[in-house]
Order: sequence, then C-alpha cells, then structure tokens
Amino acid sequence: MKTAIITISGEGRNIADQLLSPLKADSISRNAVATRWHDYDAFVFIGAMGICVRTIAPLVDDKHTDPAVVCIDSFGRNVISVLSGHVGGANDLTRQIADILGAHEVITTQSDNAGLWALDTFEKRFDWPVASDIDDMNACIFAFVNRKPTALLLEARDEGTDYLEATKPDHVTIINDISEADPRKYKLLIIVSPYNRSAPYGMLELHFVPMVGTIGFGLAHHPDDYEYIYDEIDEAFANRGILPCAHRYCTIDVKEEEEFCAMLVDEYDEEVVFYTAEELAAVDVPNPSATVAKHVGTPSVCEAAAILGSNHGQLIIPKVKGKNWTAALAIDRKHLSTKQTHPQPLPVREGSDYSQDQFCGETIYSPPSQGGVGGGSGRVSGHIEIVGAGPGDPDLISVRGRKMLERADLILYAGSLVPKALTECHKPGAVVRSSADMNLEEQCALMKEHYDRGHFIVRLHTGDPCIFGAIQEQMAFFDREGMSYHITPGISSFLAAAAELRSQFTIPERTQTIILTRGEGRTPMPEREQLHLLARSQSTMCIFLSAAIVDDVQEQLLKEYPDDTPVAACYHLTWPDQKIYRGVLKDLAKIVHDNRLTLTTMIVVGEAIDNRQGLSELYSKHFTHLFRQGEA
Repeated sequence: MKTAIITISGEGRNIADQLLSPLKADSISRNAVATRWHDYDAFVFIGAMGICVRTIAPLVDDKHTDPAVVCIDSFGRNVISVLSGHVGGANDLTRQIADILGAHEVITTQSDNAGLWALDTFEKRFDWPVASDIDDMNACIFAFVNRKPTALLLEARDEGTDYLEATKPDHVTIINDISEADPRKYKLLIIVSPYNRSAPYGMLELHFVPMVGTIGFGLAHHPDDYEYIYDEIDEAFANRGILPCAHRYCTIDVKEEEEFCAMLVDEYDEEVVFYTAEELAAVDVPNPSATVAKHVGTPSVCEAAAILGSNHGQLIIPKVKGKNWTAALAIDRKHLSTKQTHPQPLPVREGSDYSQDQFCGETIYSPPSQGGVGGGSGRVSGHIEIVGAGPGDPDLISVRGRKMLERADLILYAGSLVPKALTECHKPGAVVRSSADMNLEEQCALMKEHYDRGHFIVRLHTGDPCIFGAIQEQMAFFDREGMSYHITPGISSFLAAAAELRSQFTIPERTQTIILTRGEGRTPMPEREQLHLLARSQSTMCIFLSAAIVDDVQEQLLKEYPDDTPVAACYHLTWPDQKIYRGVLKDLAKIVHDNRLTLTTMIVVGEAIDNRQGLSELYSKHFTHLFRQGEA
C-alpha cells in the first residue's frame, strides 16, 4: 500500500518518524494532498481530526475509488479509521499503526464492531469479482449487518470459503443447492460460485466469483482477430453456464510467440503456462483429434492443457470451437465442493455461435443444478416478471425493469414491437428469444420449461404491458398452472407522444380527459366504444394500432371533431428512426398513406396538440393550497 504521512504540527513529527520506515511511507505537506490524492493508496494524518476532515472533504468521491484515510492524534494515543475502512483498507491500516505505536485503534464500521464479515472487502481480499449488481452492494451489507436471515451457497473451495465456513455468524445458513434459497426464509443470498446463478425473486443477491478455473486453449497460426479471442472464450463459456473465473491460461509451447499470448500477459495480466507436445499427449481427454495430432504432435491441446494446468483437475467444459481457437476449462479438484459429486454434461445455450464436440458424459463435470433458482431434488419454482419496455428507447425503461432484464435467465420479448437493443443488458448465459414468430401456446410452453427449471423469466412487452399488451391470456395460463408472476409497469407510447410533441394533453377548462383506444380492425370493438361515440367529448384521444385502418378512423372522428382539429401521426416514438407528422383531422388519412406509416404508429387527436393557451391555477399567486397561502 503506497502511503503518505501528513504531519499537521510539530508535535507529530516523532510519531511520523516511527511510521515512515515500517509503512514504507512518504512524508508530504497538507497542501499537497489535493494534487496527490490519486497518487497514494492511503493518507495518514497526524493531528486534529477536524483539520484532517476539512482537508479531504472536497476530495471524497466514491468508496470504491477513494484512498484510505487514517488520523492519529498528536500524542499517538488514538488511531482513527476515517475513510474507506473496508474497500480502501483504512481499518487494516489503523490496526497496523496501532500495533506499531501501542495506541488505541478506533474503528466505527458496524460489521467490524459486531464481529461480522466485511462483505465489501471480499473482492479484493480473496480475489473474488462480483457478478451480481454492484449497485445492490449497500443493500446487501445493510441486510447482513442487521442480521437478516442469510443463505450462503458455496460451490467452490479456496481460502475465502474456508474462512466463511470457519467464521459463519448465527444468522447465516449454509445451503447445499440453489433450490434451497427460499425467499420466505431468507432476505439475502450470498453466492461463491463460478457458475451462473441467480437468487429467486424477492431476495437480495451478492454473487462472488472465485478465480479457480484453468483455461486450456489452441490457436490458429497468428490469427488476425486475436484481439477478440479473450472475450469470445468468455462468451462461449458463459453460454455453458460458467462465469469468467480463470486464474491461469495454458497451451502448447509452439504458440509461445503468438500475439494472443503476449496480449494475455501484457494487457490482462494473466498467467500463461506452456507445455510440450509430449506432455500434452500423455493426458487422456474426451475429444482427441487426429488432425491436431498430425499438425502439432499431440491429439489434444486445449483439453489436455486445461487438465494439466489444473493439476490434473476436473474438466468442466470440454473443447469449444471458435473461428480461430479452441478452448476448454478445468478446475483443480481441491477447489471443487465436496457436495458436487454427480457429473453431467453442461448444456449449450440455444443459439450459441460456438460449437461443442461430442463428448462422454462420464468425464464432464457440472454442478447439481443449472441456471436460475432451480436444481437439486424436489420441485423447483421460478418466477415470471412481465415488464413494460417503454416506448422504444432503452433509456426509457424503468430502473426496476432494467434490473429485471439484467438478472433474467430467459428474456422473451415482443420482437415486432420491442427493439432488440433493450435486451442487450442481459447477463452472460441468458436465453434471449423474440416471440414475434411464436403463437401463445409456444410462448407459454417456453416459459413453463424455464419456470420448471427454477429460472427467472422476463416477458418483455412494449410500452406498458397493461395497455393493449395481450397479457391477459398469459396470466390466465400462469394462474391455471399455479405459476408466480408480477407486472413491472412501463412508459406507454401515449406518454412518449406527449413528450415528443411537447404538449400537455390536459388543458385547464377545455379538456381534462385523455382517451386511450383503438380503431375497429380484426378485433371487434364493443358497440358502446365506437370511435364516433368516444369522440363526442372532443377530449384528447390517443389511438393505438390503427394506422392500417386510418380511413375508417378519420371517418368516425369527423362525425364529432371539427375538421381542423389538430392531429399528429407518431411513428416509432423514441426509436432512432422516429418520425412525427402534424396536420389537421381532415388530412389524417392522407398523412398516414403518403408517409407509409405502419402498425407502430400512435395517432393523437385533439386541440391539446401544440396548445399554449389556458393557465393552471396551481401556481397562481392567488391560489391557496395545502403548501401555500394565496394572496388576496
């Protein structure tokens, strides 16, 4: 840890002299702290706490990036952890300095004082990258330090998991399978696993990935696309349920001068190990190749290298073929959980761009259950979240909706109405499927298949799913099958129309009603809801799914609205190719036909369009309400 010591007054110089050598620290002035803030991992102030705080206050930004700050009183009696106690290491530095000085350590973080795990230190302490949503970290810590019931799933073994088992608090229960993570029993699920896992709906999740994997790889001769191979291997493994977990890369020695190998070392700081053809040829593998043996003198490179590099460990993912590479992944048996005793082939995600050779199931290891929430013995249960995608722009989906997409094992989206870009935030290994070419029975069958595997499913509908979303028949199926589901609302296209038209659809004293409807096409309209009857109020009317029958729509509306009523035909609202055409009612059909507008067109009718007349009383200085007394 690169450390700077700041002596605020002369009384502290003797203390600084005691610390410079053991901490291998630099001495800098208080005035230099701001300019050197990102040059050091830790700052140790010797003097009054108030001066320390005033010095660093303008510089504090984020607990994940701020350096550690420790303050020592001028007499060396108290050492106080001030900033970045866990992530930055200020708490550990405080203990170290207190030991050197024989001083009293002052640490105020709740987990330390309660004798609980400091969850936000595990990534750095054990080299466990976080696979779950980092934005949920504080909520997970809050639940944990407040001793909410917590489930702990350990699907690997290393120094960190040994520590967790040895120091487990009373409110933590170790579970053997993801199917035991019951949201009725637990508030938080902590996962330590290289496998793609998701907490069931209703639970907080903190997923750490132990770096226990060894990747063996083969390469074409100096491939032009070597810069992409690293990510392609990760993607291929993710399709098979394995998160990036490699701590070592291994291959044959004839590839030592390849650009990809240099990139692994120089750019990714990975350990690369090379084996001779003779060493590789001595390893039994499930997929030997005569062609490989002919060219490099061993029937296997990637599988044999993975097994050798993992100390003859268990092959988790057999040979996967990319364009100019092959790869396999193995785990040293010392890292395998003792509960993982039933090898099974890992499934390949549907639609994967990477092929997998045939292999013998007995030699391939996978965890007891795959994906989402399910697995193990007994009936497993998934969850379906019906999510409103909003009008089209991925930035306009709700925060909750995006989180649902990020955690989903299956995303079934209305491909004819929802841009695929909305699904690009999916996690590795998730299945993403358009429902555009599927009938209701096929959609329900796919969701039921994933549900029965305990998966978290997002059914993604355009706009708000409760407005012309065709979800009623799906919910009837869910009810009939006893399936868990919930609806996350979305921004409807009629709201996007108001925003893009820069119009308020309700005008004081003129129109206070918005009608959401559609014209009568192949789906009959109730007699009492015919457009000409709804038009009698001359309210703002937003007409969905009716561009194809615009002639009839115009005819119906002209029975009640004046022919010069403002209209707008809004195509692909908030999409990159959005187009909006304004006009008057008598020209509505011509506008739609001339511009060849299709089903994704919202028709808006009413004098509210572009209106700037009429004032609300709400902000009048004469208007009295709960929060303000109006003037007489």
